[in-house]
Amino acid sequence: MATATQTIPIEKNVAAYVAKPRPMLINGKWVQAASGKTFPTYNPSTGEILAHVAEGDKEDIDRAVAAARAAFEKGPWRNITPSERGRMMWRFADLLEKHAEEFAQLESLDNGKPIAMARMVDIPTSVDQLRYYAGWATKIEGNTIPISAYGAKYLAYTLREPIGVVGQIIPWNFPLIMATLKLGPALASGCTVVLKPAEQTPLTALMLGELVQEAGIPDGVINIVTGYGETAGAALAAHPDVNKIAFTGSTEVGKLIVHAAAGNLKKVSLELGGKSPNIVFADAEIEGAIPGATNGIFFNSGQVCCAGSRLFVEDKQFDRVVDGVSQLASKIRLGPGMEPTTQMGPVVSEEQMNRVCSYLESGFSEGAKAVVGGGREGNKGYFVKPTVLVNTNEKMKVVREEIFGPVVTVMPFSDVDDLLAKANGTQFGLAAAVWTRDIKKAHRIASELRAGTVWINCYGVLDSAMPFGGYKQSGWGREMGHEMLNLYTEVKSVCTPIS
Repeated sequence: MATATQTIPIEKNVAAYVAKPRPMLINGKWVQAASGKTFPTYNPSTGEILAHVAEGDKEDIDRAVAAARAAFEKGPWRNITPSERGRMMWRFADLLEKHAEEFAQLESLDNGKPIAMARMVDIPTSVDQLRYYAGWATKIEGNTIPISAYGAKYLAYTLREPIGVVGQIIPWNFPLIMATLKLGPALASGCTVVLKPAEQTPLTALMLGELVQEAGIPDGVINIVTGYGETAGAALAAHPDVNKIAFTGSTEVGKLIVHAAAGNLKKVSLELGGKSPNIVFADAEIEGAIPGATNGIFFNSGQVCCAGSRLFVEDKQFDRVVDGVSQLASKIRLGPGMEPTTQMGPVVSEEQMNRVCSYLESGFSEGAKAVVGGGREGNKGYFVKPTVLVNTNEKMKVVREEIFGPVVTVMPFSDVDDLLAKANGTQFGLAAAVWTRDIKKAHRIASELRAGTVWINCYGVLDSAMPFGGYKQSGWGREMGHEMLNLYTEVKSVCTPIS
């Protein structure tokens, strides 16, 4: 396993930021938890405490929701024009871009991801999402509708209005991207927000709160409450004065969110787990499919909801693809996130490392074989080796369940109907991919796959303008693109006689 060796210096602002306990943002003020408690966040590359953060719970959620409600109904936010909302969001994006290096370093320290990836992917994507939705602020429109009722003439039209107070609960795999992805459409629509970042990775969301204020977004419009899912997250999901919950995370927790939200029948959108099939036909351009499949599973240490974790390869090319992916996996430079040559960092926490390793042990006990990888790397930090498993089948736990780590199962196929049955034979339906030179076959297979996104001869291509979400137990609704605005608005019909 190749490893990185040099660590870049931490910027003074970043070092100062993590050196003292971080408070929460409620109604424009930085406050401690009502209980006075804090909790630690860890550097996944070392396992050492990185910072201490306010431990919010139900009382803090109540305060934040009250602030968001007041900002929505009584504050200046409701009277700000869509054009001005868009300008505020653009300033917000400009400030994030200005502080790009600080956010990249903080994300790398808090999450463990390679600093090069944070610089090239996480920060630019977050900036782009804010700018994309800033443009939508002036384009949320209703329609006029010709109707014929009771023989009279009527003017009928629709208004698209903000849904109200939104609770947003985001995961730890892309902390900053998930924050801006959720905040962008909420702000563009005129909603107010209580954001609950993952307890493992709260720091960039909190730093983002400082930019919210600098951008001139009114107090109470965005509130950021840190804490544990079982306390702060549960209180937000169940809160009777929240109009909508947006959650990204595991399918298991998503189901708990739905139950918690039932009290006042608040709207719910969910972007949940996946076990995405990545299908390589024998007629594919194999030299492109091999690195595509490799990146499709090992990007972000496999901690990607749409990761291509089930690799199906037509039997004529099976050995070649397994060998190619395994060779590339063995050359991945595994190391601390802050080392500039690191290609894959640790998983986010000791709990996640143990989870991934337990799946590997389960696979081995059921007969799977690791061509490369197969366990933890070293004894410091939360590193898991990039792993390629063969001798696997659809009955195994490693094939059926989401591992959320750098583990791919590779299975051969010969019959297309059997392939489709296995590819679709899962509770998930988030994404899939097809590799083939036959464009007719590509589109035919894409039409048969039960997934919210299907890539053809590529993998993991996402864009702020392209809707993303899942079939089946991979979620409700679509994020990104104009589709996401539907999740943050209500449609009102207005009708009056004109004759």
